[in-house]
Amino acid sequence: MSAGPLISRRAALAGLAASGLLAGCSSRLGDGLLTSVDTHVNGYPTVEAVRRFGELLSERTGGRLALRIYAGGQLGNERDTLEITTFGGLDFNRVNLAPLNSIEPLTIVAALPFIFETTEHMRAVVDGEIGEEILASLERHGLIGLCFYDSGARSFYNTRGPITRPEDMRGLKLRVPGSDLYIDMVRSLGADAVPMPLDEVYQSLAQGVIDGAENNWPSFESGRHFEVARYYSLTRHLLAPEVFVMSKASWDDLSAADREIVRQSAKDSVPYMRSLWDAQVEKSREIVLASGVEVNEVDPAPFAEAMTGMWDASLTLPRQRELVERIMAMRGTA
Repeated sequence: MSAGPLISRRAALAGLAASGLLAGCSSRLGDGLLTSVDTHVNGYPTVEAVRRFGELLSERTGGRLALRIYAGGQLGNERDTLEITTFGGLDFNRVNLAPLNSIEPLTIVAALPFIFETTEHMRAVVDGEIGEEILASLERHGLIGLCFYDSGARSFYNTRGPITRPEDMRGLKLRVPGSDLYIDMVRSLGADAVPMPLDEVYQSLAQGVIDGAENNWPSFESGRHFEVARYYSLTRHLLAPEVFVMSKASWDDLSAADREIVRQSAKDSVPYMRSLWDAQVEKSREIVLASGVEVNEVDPAPFAEAMTGMWDASLTLPRQRELVERIMAMRGTA
């Protein structure tokens, strides 16, 4: 795992492509117009939370700083845009934990399946000292971790039939984000993991390239995956949060006062995001159920038991295991 900013040939090429889109609309701090990206579409809770962050940023700097958001994956998938962000080609990015897992070991802890007992437990962890420690670990990779957003409970969906036990997953080709942890998780259940960007999932499901995937209610609905994957099995195996980050290159260009405004504005966008998120979960759930998708509850215990081996394999550092112990100790207290 790299200890410095990720710069690869692929990222450099992606950065050149992005700069073509960004040219003329942002000179970063030169004109106070900052850029942010999200793979989700306008209206999605994370996008609107970042928009709220931008409004707060503008209000609190008297209009000196403003934010332009490129939503819907306009500038590429999360892995590519994250790399662009590390060297300052983009100022802000809302990302899943998956692309961060490959560069920072501490982010793996919050992405472990079944580590969070409830949504309240997850929020208490990431809003507290543990969350701050994970965010701080990103700085050596060229990123400033600002806050965590919800990503809901992720469950499995597929085109073949209901999943009620791990044995039902044998042989299924399931899309996962590009993360060794996600790959190991799916393999531990007997399925074949297929790393793939989110924007390729619908077509891959429709063409039979994959049999299914795993995600939350809003992503299952907003990506229209429910139109082709008609079985949704509520394993709720992940409650992993998502992260809002800033390029350290851009951060270093800010004054101390503006850094504090950025941090506080990001923190203040979290309650707004969560209110939108909770409403969106219910709305997406109603849309999916109304479409006739077969939804079934699942006993999580056999799935959690099947994943114990991948927990051990994922936790390679004493610091990771210490964070796990502290997270487990918070169960039942949130």
